[in-house]
Amino acid sequence: MASKCADVLDKPHAVCIPCPAQGHISPMLKLAKILNHRGFHITFVNTEYNHRRFLKSRGLTSLKGLPSFHFETIPDGLPPCNGDVTQDIVALSESLTTTCLGPFKELLAKLNNRSASSSDVPPVSCIISDGCMSFTLSAVQDLGIPQVFFWTTSACGLLGYMHYCNLVEKGYTPLKDESYLTNGYLEKTLDWIPGMKEIRLRDLPAFIRTANPDDYMIKYLLQETERSKNASAIIVNTFEPLEKEVLESLQALLPPVYAIGPLHLIVKQVDDKNLEDLESNLWKEDPKCLEWLDSKKPNSVVYVNFGSIVVMTKNQLIEFAWGLANSKVEFLWIIRPDIVSGEQAVLPSEFLEETKERGMVASWCAQEKVLNHPAIGVFLTHSGWNSTLESIGSGVPMICWPFFAEQPTNCWFCCTKLGIGMEIDNNVKRNEVESLVRELMVGEKGKKMKKKALEWKKLAEEAAQKPAGSSYMNVDKMINEILLKH
Repeated sequence: MASKCADVLDKPHAVCIPCPAQGHISPMLKLAKILNHRGFHITFVNTEYNHRRFLKSRGLTSLKGLPSFHFETIPDGLPPCNGDVTQDIVALSESLTTTCLGPFKELLAKLNNRSASSSDVPPVSCIISDGCMSFTLSAVQDLGIPQVFFWTTSACGLLGYMHYCNLVEKGYTPLKDESYLTNGYLEKTLDWIPGMKEIRLRDLPAFIRTANPDDYMIKYLLQETERSKNASAIIVNTFEPLEKEVLESLQALLPPVYAIGPLHLIVKQVDDKNLEDLESNLWKEDPKCLEWLDSKKPNSVVYVNFGSIVVMTKNQLIEFAWGLANSKVEFLWIIRPDIVSGEQAVLPSEFLEETKERGMVASWCAQEKVLNHPAIGVFLTHSGWNSTLESIGSGVPMICWPFFAEQPTNCWFCCTKLGIGMEIDNNVKRNEVESLVRELMVGEKGKKMKKKALEWKKLAEEAAQKPAGSSYMNVDKMINEILLKH
């Protein structure tokens, strides 16, 4: 019994705290599973709001955890809300920065007190926090343990954020006035960001598109990127062949940077049913999506999903709908209940009648399984990084409609550097939707992009391969060089 207690207390204990949004929680949970499989005790920290949403979508026992994988919560500081929607990003970012340090320090003290009085929990030995949760740095100063920042963006998105300070210094942002959003100014190309030659202002993370000199998100990201320089290491969910030049550029600006993706491929090598059952979808998945796809021919379906945060106007929803209808292509369309700004998402009855034989609409799905289904030919996406990586890992080319944050950067990267995407105008029109869907599904450009997408899929699989893939080895390096140094 004594040796069992010693074994537990000798285990490394990683506290993983993601930014409280779906696109941040999912990759952090995958990383936590990988670390747990490698012998780490895990404490995974959600906000109280998202904890309730998980219980609602996954069931009351879904966060019960395992002996070496526990879930804890801290408040997010926002007014109480019983909704089932992504919170306002600006309000959430400000609240996290100003209110969460105290509760997080209390949680760390509670975990270490529990370790001192129990043989079940080892003392906290490292913190892995989202790059957007830099307040955690202050919490570990007195503990003398490694603090790793996990930026869940693409490397090119992170590099864009790292150069916000230069964009402010050079006067590119804030914009002189609102007219600069539409007068062609954002088409200006930049030649001074190593690893991102010829990128346009409009392709950089979209928070620079403001004429407000006191814009909170600019200040917030300047703060978060500056604090990242004080972390023990930075990890990014990408792989070296995909973003080689960008990663080299980041290495010159930050502490050691480890490319450890695609995490959704590496986590597949964790052969543990108990860990597999720990899932991270904040919305309930519709199993009928996969059943419907089973009846379709290979490469015959357009998959449409704009992620967990995108909101659009009612008119944009209708333009997408009729573009899909007019293409005459089969489609699976995921429409969150809150996707239309300020009102319920309702599709025209005429559209539903016309497409009932060739379309399926659902509120959420198991995206990775959908993208891996042989029936999927093209992905119409918001260019979130998780969606982009999952598309790359499945060999599926993309039609990109970026919405905010670093999505325009991911879109630029896929379309101009990787050759696996085509951008759709923000002011979406049904004719453009129709022509792009047809081009990528049956046109010559589509065939070339499919070939290229399959080449990137192969490289992604090689990077994640055990034991010699570059990302698999980088996980080992990060563990041995950073997390176990205490």
